[in-house]
Amino acid sequence: MIAIIDYGMGNLRSVSKAFEAVGYQAVITHDASVIHNASHVVLPGVGAFGDCMANLKQYQLVEPIKGAIQSGKPFLGICLGFQLLFTESEEFGRHEGLDIFPGKVRAFTKDQALKVPHMGWNQIAIQSHCPVFKDIADGSNCYFVHSYFVDPADRQITATTTSYGIPFTSSI
Repeated sequence: MIAIIDYGMGNLRSVSKAFEAVGYQAVITHDASVIHNASHVVLPGVGAFGDCMANLKQYQLVEPIKGAIQSGKPFLGICLGFQLLFTESEEFGRHEGLDIFPGKVRAFTKDQALKVPHMGWNQIAIQSHCPVFKDIADGSNCYFVHSYFVDPADRQITATTTSYGIPFTSSI
């Protein structure tokens, strides 16, 4: 069973419906024991970084999330859920993240040529032999909606990059 972490905000139902559509059982939960017993864990995300971290702490979800990752079970962070895995974010001031991976979440520079948020289809460049991408062609298009990007301290963890004015890590 897949545990979708409910921290009081985010696109929970959309993620749940996506799993249902492809035949997987998923449960939306903030129960640490459900997260611990799940075969896979998903941390979706919509909202502000600082608010989300405050909710994770309020619901006592920080340790269950770290435990799931440390156990080696498959873990998917989507959008803000991906960004939360890093040390800190500069969104609306400095906010500490889960610090699973050293690095920062940075804002795209507002530029006349490029609109922020980065919204639409864009190509991924596969950087590593991550098994998740074994059946996905280099240069495939993915959909993006974000104003912030992760900047890992260790570039070796980068699985894909995408370019939007600058190259950025789009997955690890």
